[in-house]
Amino acid sequence: MRNFKIVPLSEGYASQLRTEKKDDYGLEVMEQLSTGAGPCRVSLQPFEIGKDIRLVFRHSPFEIKNAFDQPGPVFIHKKPVKAYKDIYNFPPDIKKDKDNFPLSLIGYNQEQKMVFTKLVGDEDVDELIEKIFKNHHNISYLHARNSEACCFICKIERL
Repeated sequence: MRNFKIVPLSEGYASQLRTEKKDDYGLEVMEQLSTGAGPCRVSLQPFEIGKDIRLVFRHSPFEIKNAFDQPGPVFIHKKPVKAYKDIYNFPPDIKKDKDNFPLSLIGYNQEQKMVFTKLVGDEDVDELIEKIFKNHHNISYLHARNSEACCFICKIERL
């Protein structure tokens, strides 16, 4: 078994956004035709460009408000989807599409301070995550981010 698990946004949180049409900052959740691959932060599956309707909203993946709290735009499917289930493996559709999903892994300690960054590049992201958690005991969790857009994709927790 791996030493990590993938944590997507929850189905409940997505349902709340769809119902209330406001994000955690009180801003309107916007609806748009997908112009990029995404991915959906619940299913962790790419959007079908020009076909899928997505919701965009401001989201912070942090619990503590501090200098490292990085709210930004993220996307979910307009229609309800199931949360990503294969949590002990990085989402394969994101992993294999390095053109649409150039990845960075950013490590944080328990105080939510950034203590590590790594461009994934051509490395196998699953192996890299395992290596990071094995060799860097001060890292409590990682964020996977798009290296070009800098947007949050998912949280990766140490087991």
